[in-house]
Amino acid sequence: MPTVKTLAGADFSPDLPDRLLQIAGEIRNAGGRAFLVGGWVRDALLGKSCRDYDVEVYDLTQDELVPILKRYGKTNLVGKAFGVIHVAMKGLSLDFSFPRTESKVGYGHRGFVVHTDEKLSFKEAALRRDFTINAMGMELPELALCDPYGGIEDLKASVLRHVGPAFVEDSLRILRGVQFASRFALTLAPETVELCRTLSLSDLSIERLFEEFKKWLLKPGKPSLGLRAFLDIKLNEFFPEVVPFMGSWESLGVVLDSVSAKLPLLSDDQKMILGFATLLCGEPDNVENRCLRFLERITNESKILKGAPELLRCLWSLNFETVPTDSEMRRLGVCSQKFLGGLNLLCILVDAVSAEHAKNKNFAGEFREAAVRLSLMDKAPEPFLTGKMLLAMGATPGKQMGEIIKQSFELQLDGEIRNEDEALVWARARLA
Repeated sequence: MPTVKTLAGADFSPDLPDRLLQIAGEIRNAGGRAFLVGGWVRDALLGKSCRDYDVEVYDLTQDELVPILKRYGKTNLVGKAFGVIHVAMKGLSLDFSFPRTESKVGYGHRGFVVHTDEKLSFKEAALRRDFTINAMGMELPELALCDPYGGIEDLKASVLRHVGPAFVEDSLRILRGVQFASRFALTLAPETVELCRTLSLSDLSIERLFEEFKKWLLKPGKPSLGLRAFLDIKLNEFFPEVVPFMGSWESLGVVLDSVSAKLPLLSDDQKMILGFATLLCGEPDNVENRCLRFLERITNESKILKGAPELLRCLWSLNFETVPTDSEMRRLGVCSQKFLGGLNLLCILVDAVSAEHAKNKNFAGEFREAAVRLSLMDKAPEPFLTGKMLLAMGATPGKQMGEIIKQSFELQLDGEIRNEDEALVWARARLA
């Protein structure tokens, strides 16, 4: 199995399917060359395994390549305009493409004319890529590195630098720079910052914007470095809803990093609600409307549109000095249940915010202890008294029965009714 010399100088054996190596061997025997490209190469140099195999094939035509691929699986020309052939086989799927150039001819991310040319050099084909760290290739089967634009040196120096003038043809690359800075601990090169500032995101669909924000906020990394890139590019002028935490961008970065460390333990929906709420938690004034304005610009997902503003409303209902009473905690739990499923997300955000904001340095721990003691972390209080119980006592269905249940639940939240038996005693007295 071929090995890669990582940036740290270690020998690394990446996960490479035997069938891919066999296909690469057949391509070479037919007079072609096969290169793994993109994220796989970057991750291998960092000593990380990646199972996203994108292979670029040189010096073979489509008619010459397809018969080779058909010997290994079912082929599908999924991207005819881009020269992409998908190969599906048992337990594995691979994408093969041809070197190409792209020309911007219209508005938006679809306004491109693509020219495939198997005779292009790797350097010519890589010129269309966004950043130098993504413009590297490794020729199969030996994994010989091809790095025409100095990507490995930029990776060593933790610098994110654009490849060339074609960068400006897709404005989404601005946000890709932000999420790459976060995920791989990189700083944008000054010339890349200046180029990004000349571009606008106004031609992008909300779906494309949302995906890049998710990668920045939810994938493992250091979101504060993404925030630094976001500010360097002056994206806060395009997204004015993102504001510093109580006047400090550095503090917002600290809060983002703190929350990021807790995300792996959450469900996908919880990650999105908490991640976006954290980005928008900067100040209490008009926080729900500000959060909703931002989210409506990048997503239609109702769980986030409802959950993130609610989480921020709960956050800024606290004074960060005195822990709410048990009654107030239970009511927080009731408010959070519909969209947040308990106080766990709020506890995580409170913990992150308290380090930068709380007057009482023990506030976060005391708040969490109260939520745990009252069994509010993963669910809200449920009424002890139900309509079925009242009917069994002879109550008549109607408005009065609803009022009795409501009043009983209020007493329960206040701690005056502590269990089902006490709720039944109280209800019998009301019905007598």
